[in-house]
Amino acid sequence: MAVMNNTIFRPLSGDDPDPEISEIESLCLSCGKNGTTRLLMTKIPYFKEVVIMSFDCIHCGFQNNEIQPGGTIEEKGVRIILSVKTHEDLNRQVVKSDYTSIKIPDIDFEIPAQSQKGGVTTVEGILQRIVEGLSQDQTERRKLHPELAEKLNNYIGKVKSLKELAFPFKMIFEDISGNSFVSNPNAPYKDHGCENHLFVRDKDQDHVLGIYTSSEISNESSTAFPTSNFTLEDLNSEVLQFQTNCPNCTAPCNTNMKVTSIL
Repeated sequence: MAVMNNTIFRPLSGDDPDPEISEIESLCLSCGKNGTTRLLMTKIPYFKEVVIMSFDCIHCGFQNNEIQPGGTIEEKGVRIILSVKTHEDLNRQVVKSDYTSIKIPDIDFEIPAQSQKGGVTTVEGILQRIVEGLSQDQTERRKLHPELAEKLNNYIGKVKSLKELAFPFKMIFEDISGNSFVSNPNAPYKDHGCENHLFVRDKDQDHVLGIYTSSEISNESSTAFPTSNFTLEDLNSEVLQFQTNCPNCTAPCNTNMKVTSIL
């Protein structure tokens, strides 16, 4: 008799014959027509539950992939220092959130936090994406700014040399949400090539994550809505504005909100 697996977050495995992928019709942010969003709720070994999302539009070809934690924001941020020396290190699985910054000190390179969507990749995949990003518009750049294009070519060569393991290097991941992870090829034994350090977030970092203390919320509310002269009519005519991030490119932007009545 077969036993049904009712676990919402199933372990991530290439051998799973039925990974239970959910499909939802959703709006394409590129062309405005409907595409398909696929959701996979899974558990990454030795890490936690995550939701892997991919979007595909058959009309314009736009595609997007991202990952979101299946649980809450961690109490502390995490800094992961990975020493890359072997091909096994290049193949390490990397889970990074929207709030993960990536630094490669050996070539003075950094990907700022919130500049890319979270995702599941590998160390080699990160390097390949860097090469592809730097190589964009090089043909046009050679025509308009040949000296800059030449310097960029030299730098791209440095990144490629990391992929070829020309020399050992370090890759540093820092995530204020604490939801980043680098796999350990020797799990459950100690990982001698990777250091994990937890750190306490400061107030500004908490605010980036939308975390406020009760006193901060109280003070903000009293400042935004003075109790003396503010009426319901004032609220209905007021356009409220608050800072958010663009759902497409994650760049900071403003969201406007107004109370209305739909009959």
